[in-house]
Amino acid sequence: MYSPTAFRQDDLATLHRQIAACRLATVVSQGPSGLQASHLPLLLEPAEGEFGTLYGHFARANPQCQELANGGEVLTIFSGPDAYVSPAWYPAKAEHGKVVPTWNYIAVHAYGQAEVFDDAERLLALVSRLSERHEAGRAQPWAVSEAPQDYIDSMLRAIVGFALPIQRLDGKWKLGQNRSAADQSGVREGLNASLDARDRELAARMNTPQ
Repeated sequence: MYSPTAFRQDDLATLHRQIAACRLATVVSQGPSGLQASHLPLLLEPAEGEFGTLYGHFARANPQCQELANGGEVLTIFSGPDAYVSPAWYPAKAEHGKVVPTWNYIAVHAYGQAEVFDDAERLLALVSRLSERHEAGRAQPWAVSEAPQDYIDSMLRAIVGFALPIQRLDGKWKLGQNRSAADQSGVREGLNASLDARDRELAARMNTPQ
């Protein structure tokens, strides 16, 4: 990921927070058939390894499972908030007019080689933790244990889990750090006035120390 110095994010705790905040990651690998990508919810164990370890699972029928099993490098993309930035928001537009549109965003790329597993006990622990994470906050959280055991057993046979120790992390916080303070303020005001909640979310991130 191309990351000019002004936008680069290297703080591990900040990168981990963004990974944890991303509900659906994109897992990319390359094999004999070319590039493949799957969209998966993942869990991060921040204390496992130098940069943490990611956990997830594929449908067993997904051919990307074999590519991970073959040991090739895997890229996992965690996208944060993003927004179009209009040149009209820059005070510099009135001064000299030398402004163009851009797109501000937050993204984290994690790289590593995966370990694939299909042990039923390990898979059950993984899907239970994933369910607990995404059911948290509901008035009546659903738990894997509520489903019939024979049904869960059949579902576990239909998936393959993986652990991905992160070997490299790239973070990009493109939030207008290369613009003047006045232009940054103009962008925040423009985004905050938007009817789109995603724009306002990015404006809030611009207000937060990175």
